[in-house]
Amino acid sequence: MLKQKLDQKQIQKLMLAPALQQAIRLLPLTNLELIEVIDAELAENPLLEEVTSDESPAMAESTSEKASTELGTAEGSGLSELELSQDKVKSEEDNLWEEVIAHYLDDSPDQFQPEAKEELRLENILSRGPSLWDHLHWQANLTFFTEEEKDIAAQIIGNINEDGYLTVSVEEIASSLGVEVEKVEAIRQKIKGFDPIGTGSLNLQEMMLAQMEHLGINNDITRKIVEEYLPVLEKANYEQLVRELKISLEELKGHLEVIRHLDPAPGRKYSQEKVTYVVPDIIVTREGDEYQIFLNNEGLPRLRISNYYRQIMASGSRLNPEAYSYLKEKMKRALWFLKSLNQREQTVYRVAQAIIRRQKDFLEKGIDFLRPLTLAEIAEEVGVHESTVGRVVANKYIQTPQGVFSLKYFFHKSLAGQNGEEVSSLRIKEKIKRIIEGEDPANPLSDTDLCDILARENVKIARRTVAKYRKQLRIPPSHIRKKKFLAEGKK
Repeated sequence: MLKQKLDQKQIQKLMLAPALQQAIRLLPLTNLELIEVIDAELAENPLLEEVTSDESPAMAESTSEKASTELGTAEGSGLSELELSQDKVKSEEDNLWEEVIAHYLDDSPDQFQPEAKEELRLENILSRGPSLWDHLHWQANLTFFTEEEKDIAAQIIGNINEDGYLTVSVEEIASSLGVEVEKVEAIRQKIKGFDPIGTGSLNLQEMMLAQMEHLGINNDITRKIVEEYLPVLEKANYEQLVRELKISLEELKGHLEVIRHLDPAPGRKYSQEKVTYVVPDIIVTREGDEYQIFLNNEGLPRLRISNYYRQIMASGSRLNPEAYSYLKEKMKRALWFLKSLNQREQTVYRVAQAIIRRQKDFLEKGIDFLRPLTLAEIAEEVGVHESTVGRVVANKYIQTPQGVFSLKYFFHKSLAGQNGEEVSSLRIKEKIKRIIEGEDPANPLSDTDLCDILARENVKIARRTVAKYRKQLRIPPSHIRKKKFLAEGKK
């Protein structure tokens, strides 16, 4: 026979305070995105208002002190008259109120003041335009109409790399969505017809064939070179191509000229290497021997609790319980939001400060002195979780005496130098690039040669690592570089 009984248990759960939850959501936002969030909060919460530019800091401070007193009065006499004393705002909220007022109704010394510091220089400003994925999603929204088609398209686009290639198989996407492989392939074929043509291809051959079809290139030999001889073409083995295709060298040059007009990586035109413009979130200036860090809050609305609603809450006797309860909830939300903005600002500042402290040599001497750095190191110094640092550096840019960089730029793995010091992987890539730029093109350096040169510069690195970095820099191997040089010399 079944019995019913009640059990009492004590369970401990870790709950994030609302202000902390909101601050975490605000951390990865750029200034432009943050402005949108602030505008939305201003529209939704009547207790928040924007501080106008013609109000002086002294006026704001005086108003905040008066408001704090009025709020205390409302919490005391007003609530007792309405018999709501049990619902007094907690002391934690009172402390929060004072802290937020001090920060948001004063000019913070950590904020960037363009009239007092050097102005943002246009030549130091990077730009961000629509990404490849933005462009593809926009076309997908105009092409696909059922939810299933949109889901499949989103999954495909999300797995396309910056060059425009699909990085997972059609079968994997079908399995993850629980749909037929044929449906995924049909959507992929449509995406290949998007701009840029060929996007979503699985390999170079498919990419080039898609572009040839779009351009109406149907020459049998040109198509055969793409379908069967790409590995030979990559090695620049023109003698083999002439021999096996049974054509002259001049004819081969004609076919290769057509192929050269195809784009093996069409997605790159949407990469962040394009010249677009972003306003840096953080400004670093040098004053004497020290570096000053300023948060670029220019354009961000300055907020405060509405004077009008403060006065209404201070004279609580004129409010019915429902109205006061509504205003009280809005007050809590406003305080949480202001606290969240404050926490975001302080966290971004402290992370930037920790990065600059470690990369001082880079700021003074350039890329050769960039130190290896991990998220964990900064998290330990700032006293936050590693994921918090990851959120801070996402989508943030910093203007330094060396130029404007993404905050992610400063985080790189380390390799050991011969003297025991650690060397940034980015610094090694720059060295490899610089060495190859200065090589004799008739006798280019092999990966082993590059290893030897780096070793003489006190950088201990394996040949396969050099090869990996060279490929990441999109530099072909030495024998290809030599053949291209010789081919260009014959023209």
